[in-house]
Amino acid sequence: MLYSMIEMHRAAAAPMRMFARANRIMFESDYNVLSRTEFGKSIAATSSLFESLTRSYGKPVWGLEHTEINGKEVSVDVETVWSDAWCNLVHFQRDPEELADALGEAAPQPRLLIVAPLSGHYATLLRGTVEAFLPHFEVYITDWTDARMVPLFQGRFSLDDYIDYVRRMIGEVGPGSNVLAVCQPGPPTLAAIALMSEDNDPNVPASMTFMGSPIDCRKSPTVPNLLAEERPFEWFEENMIYTVPMPYPGAMRRVYPGFVQLSSFMNMNWERHVDAHWSFFEHLVGDDGDSASKHREFYDEYLSVLDLSAEFYLDTIKRIFQNHELPLGTFMHRGRLVKPSTITKTALMTVEGEKDDISGIGQTQAAHDLCSNLPEDMQLDYIQPGVGHYGVFNGSRFRKEIVPRVVNFIHKFHDTKLESEWNNAFLMAAE
Repeated sequence: MLYSMIEMHRAAAAPMRMFARANRIMFESDYNVLSRTEFGKSIAATSSLFESLTRSYGKPVWGLEHTEINGKEVSVDVETVWSDAWCNLVHFQRDPEELADALGEAAPQPRLLIVAPLSGHYATLLRGTVEAFLPHFEVYITDWTDARMVPLFQGRFSLDDYIDYVRRMIGEVGPGSNVLAVCQPGPPTLAAIALMSEDNDPNVPASMTFMGSPIDCRKSPTVPNLLAEERPFEWFEENMIYTVPMPYPGAMRRVYPGFVQLSSFMNMNWERHVDAHWSFFEHLVGDDGDSASKHREFYDEYLSVLDLSAEFYLDTIKRIFQNHELPLGTFMHRGRLVKPSTITKTALMTVEGEKDDISGIGQTQAAHDLCSNLPEDMQLDYIQPGVGHYGVFNGSRFRKEIVPRVVNFIHKFHDTKLESEWNNAFLMAAE
């Protein structure tokens, strides 16, 4: 019912939004004598603010057309190299000739699979993460599908399915690759690699990096962690799950709507968001186009949300946040016990933010205790001072302090011979 009400509200607001857009265009026009007056600027700013707050935000584009390597610009082509109902594997293909020119005699760079979170936002939320790693790696990312866009005949999607998808995509990227999981995918990614290790899968990655991940939510519990534990599981079933209405392709599918997740995150920092929008209004009135543009860019991304399948969301609440199955050694995947202790060949790095209010200090570090048979010289733990959750994978400190450490760690365990063999096979297939 709530989902339908939200859609009705959006439809009802459409005429007012169109009127606001017309007002904004009229009062921003150089042909309007009022456009440079305080009155005209205020009307245009108010209209722009109303328009941004009431419109629907679709899936953002990547907008990554080039990168710079050794001072040389290299073109980037964003392409889907593997696809299924619930996820696409996206490759940021750098132009081979320009890349060879930029690298010179250097060996081929490692392949990096970034496992994006499935927690309400699109994978493009990690645009800055991808951009920072493009000069150093052949980058791939998991691009999860909005559940409201998946027809019912495609079946359900659970936490076990998520693990299967991650394992499949690691295999698609190929042997000797590296995996980096940001936030939510930490536990299922660790589970996937543990299963691969126990099976002696030839595609087991050379390294795995977890950033701000809830591996063990019992450590330094945050507000979201406490909420998940304080409320009974039935409360989440009854209050957080809704039915997708027509005319979406996934009509009648039960989901955890992205707008519910978004409202939860915004309520955690309500005053900050209100201040940000007030500043946006002031920047518009004051002709500060750069600041207003940065605000738009951030909120265009932040307000673009996707739905999660009910099965995946409820599995995550119960198994990760309430039962703590992975750290307690009771995590099962399709009737099979997941054993992180079987990981012996995949190097492990964990990254946490000192001020993280989503995944507290120690939650990601717990991966080291679980990988009990991994040699110490194959492990690295790093806590970034002065950053919160988003600062772990984006922002200036991420680029200046975290990225170099991750790059050095991955290169330390990078198999140059294996990478050259894979690179030659890739080029031959492309020809």
